[in-house]
Amino acid sequence: MAAFLLGAVLLVVQPQIVPSRPAINSNAETSSQSVQRELLKKTSQKNDFKENIHSNGSCQQLPQTIIIGVRKGGTRALLEMLSLHPDIAAAESEVHFFDWEDHYRNGLQWYINQMPFSYPHQITVEKTPAYFTSPKVPERVYNMNQSMRLLLILRDPSERVLSDYTQVFYNHMQKHKPYPSIEQFLIKNGELNVDYKAINRSLYYIHMQNWLKYFPLDHIHIVDGDRLIKDPFPEIEKVERFLKLSPQINASNFYFNKTKGFYCLRDSGRERCLHESKGRAHPQVDTRLLEKLQEYFHEPNKKFFELVGRTFDWH
Repeated sequence: MAAFLLGAVLLVVQPQIVPSRPAINSNAETSSQSVQRELLKKTSQKNDFKENIHSNGSCQQLPQTIIIGVRKGGTRALLEMLSLHPDIAAAESEVHFFDWEDHYRNGLQWYINQMPFSYPHQITVEKTPAYFTSPKVPERVYNMNQSMRLLLILRDPSERVLSDYTQVFYNHMQKHKPYPSIEQFLIKNGELNVDYKAINRSLYYIHMQNWLKYFPLDHIHIVDGDRLIKDPFPEIEKVERFLKLSPQINASNFYFNKTKGFYCLRDSGRERCLHESKGRAHPQVDTRLLEKLQEYFHEPNKKFFELVGRTFDWH
């Protein structure tokens, strides 16, 4: 009887086991989560993958690093600069695996097939800027690889909004389609239109909170996009250290192109610049409206600085 009572007491006082993965909302699973779980069951084992091996010994593999965003923050420039390193193999196009359902349902084997051929000593990198602001992406990336190294490039939120508009504007112009002025998007009923998607994408702290539910801050390196434009080498040096790469990229790999107005790359004597779509002039915006936009971002920026323990030179 004494032994029985002792066992009952131990059961009561036994500490609750804490799950090793992040706590997820206890609501009923969504159909998307069910699809995700089945997907991982099918493709989580290494033996399930068909390795596409080249005769030279290279093969396609899952990325060890992802540039997760932000849109119009300089992701293409970052990828091109990082590709100067011989130990980097970069996917050429945006894959949109984790944020597009039709791609995600194809499974991890499909994802691998989108990757470049790389050697065992190389780091495979893909970039899809939409990942940062997509609520479902952090958990999906975590479930694929909990030790993933993430690169996030950010710039002044107000400037990012203008760049966002500029890209869509030129896309319409090339198709000979009319597009409203930026004022028509920024102003609604005489006030700043905070429902404008471009503004929501610049609320960095909201999206960062979602990523920090799954990845510790030391797994996310934030690249200062404004500094990358003005002086790229120091920012790329920091990325090399974060990815534990040997220092192979140097200042001579960058030169300022006065005609284009931004830095271009020099690799083994070959010079190349980003596509002409990069570095486009922003539309002229009324000073008072621009100040109102900058004022709106003041508090969200402050929250972001506190969240990451770092400040940026933003308005």
